[in-house]
Amino acid sequence: MDRSRLLGLFLLGLALSGAQALTPTHYLSLSDVARLQNFLGQHFTDLESAYYSVIGLSKLGATVPDHKDVCQFLKSQLDPTSVDSLFFAAETSQAISGCEIPVSNETRDILLAAVSEDSTMSQIQRAVSALHSLGLPLASQEVVGALTARINKEDNVIAITSALQTAARLSQQAELGGILEEIEDLTARLDDLGGIYLQFEEGLEATAMFVTAAYSLSDHVDMEPPLKDQVIQLVNSIFSKKSWDSLAEAFSVASAAAALSSNRFHVPVIVSAQGPATVSHSQPTLQLLVTDVLSQPLASANVLVESAHAVASKSVILSQAPFTLNDGVFELNFMSSQPASGYYQFTVAVKGDSRLVANHVELKVKVSTEVAVTNMDLSVVDKDQSIGTKTTRVDYPSKAKTPFTADSHQNFAMSFQLVDVNTGVELTPHQTFVRLHNQKTGQEVVFVAEPDSKNLYKFELDTAERKSEFDSISGTYSLHLIVGDATLDNPILWNVADVLLKFVDEEAPAAIQPKTLYIPKPEIQHLFREPEKKPPTVVSNTFTALILSPFLLLLILWIKLGANTSNFSFSPSTVLFHIGHAAMLGLMYVYWTHLNMFQTLKYLAIIGGITFLAGNRMLAQKAVKRLQKK
Repeated sequence: MDRSRLLGLFLLGLALSGAQALTPTHYLSLSDVARLQNFLGQHFTDLESAYYSVIGLSKLGATVPDHKDVCQFLKSQLDPTSVDSLFFAAETSQAISGCEIPVSNETRDILLAAVSEDSTMSQIQRAVSALHSLGLPLASQEVVGALTARINKEDNVIAITSALQTAARLSQQAELGGILEEIEDLTARLDDLGGIYLQFEEGLEATAMFVTAAYSLSDHVDMEPPLKDQVIQLVNSIFSKKSWDSLAEAFSVASAAAALSSNRFHVPVIVSAQGPATVSHSQPTLQLLVTDVLSQPLASANVLVESAHAVASKSVILSQAPFTLNDGVFELNFMSSQPASGYYQFTVAVKGDSRLVANHVELKVKVSTEVAVTNMDLSVVDKDQSIGTKTTRVDYPSKAKTPFTADSHQNFAMSFQLVDVNTGVELTPHQTFVRLHNQKTGQEVVFVAEPDSKNLYKFELDTAERKSEFDSISGTYSLHLIVGDATLDNPILWNVADVLLKFVDEEAPAAIQPKTLYIPKPEIQHLFREPEKKPPTVVSNTFTALILSPFLLLLILWIKLGANTSNFSFSPSTVLFHIGHAAMLGLMYVYWTHLNMFQTLKYLAIIGGITFLAGNRMLAQKAVKRLQKK
């Protein structure tokens, strides 16, 4: 194994160091298995589709109908000169009863000739599988040599997986150690996706076939594959897809499911609640399904609650309690421990088989109950206590017979308790509200009812201080108590009484206008920055004159000193060069005033090209004249 692969394994080990508590999030449910069977059971038209269909169904434990018709189809489609045709026919015939594929000496020679390092890995694998299924003799050590040579030439996931499949068909006396090491090498090539999935970049089919081949070869040589820490992530990757693109892909999923359910080393455990994970006094039994990835029950398993503690208080309610197997379902009467309503965290262990993987599962269980309202007292309290307080008790679910009246000099008070119907224990649900509904305008005002230290709920309404919340609208309000919680089987909405509220400085109630967000907003007037004032014309002209002054100075010096124009030639190339040079200077001015950069570059290319050719011609002529003078 080279250093790069060792490094890959090391990094993969680090990534998976915290994944041992990982449990399968994807598997084949009974409905998934049924859909997979239907997909594989479609009518086949050639030997390849017959192979995927028949072998795939047999991997799922499904019945293949019409064995005689399938056998007749195989024989009618068989091409005895094709390795692929012989492979599909021979393998398929092994999954049905009473079907023998005719074998001639020529057929045997064709298959043996394909077992060579000059053949592709796929051809070697199919030839060896066909020879094995047809019961023909085979030199296993020669096949190992051919496989080793092809691995060096075809170092990819699909080819090495084919080598693993081929080695599983060879004699156990052959030297298979080198091929077996490829399992660890391929494991290092898996891509980790978020610590949940492991897969090859070649896709689902390559990943599933690798798992099938790895466990098939490991079972054959009775040596545990190095996949225990990775198997759950492989399970999640293979079974996360619930629809399949081809028969080959569906066949690979069925093969992987069969391998993961019946191999001799690693059997992933699927623990799930039958129905919602909820218990109550009316349904005290927690029911669990413990299955393999094909949703087949693991009847030989022993299921134990290692601990169960309340999520809120962390107090342990139950420990080391076994489940009882009843008709394929593991049951536990959790309510016999008399837990209070709420959520409980279960740690469940599945034992009884050393092959089990992911057999320690965390499960959240809800204990639900029913709530009752007791000691509901309503009263109107005078602020200056000049009038004695009269308290009226109302029993759930009745409504107070007479309405209550409260004005700015009085407070309306309400107190009650919430208790568990089954145990009488006081409850404090997450949602306890008091709602006042104006019977005339439809306005609603909601308050939160809070319990005190003795879990007695109290609500007091000061009409003078709270008038803004009612928009100072007096009238008769329906008083409702709302009690809700995820652990309550009977949430409460109780119309307790009618309350007439009178507010001081009352204004005439205005019609309630519906508020909407979909109305035009005020137009935003953008104020752009005003341009700065231009400098006076005198300043601009002065700077222009300063810029042109060097050119005027040049003309003056030429006139004073006398410009030497004796060497100027009026040949076409010379004239064209100077015209082109002047045109380029003029183009710079036009670019500044009228053109953009792209237009300027187009014109410059034309003028520059002509100027370059003319200048080159002019310099050549001058060089010739200079040589003639010498």
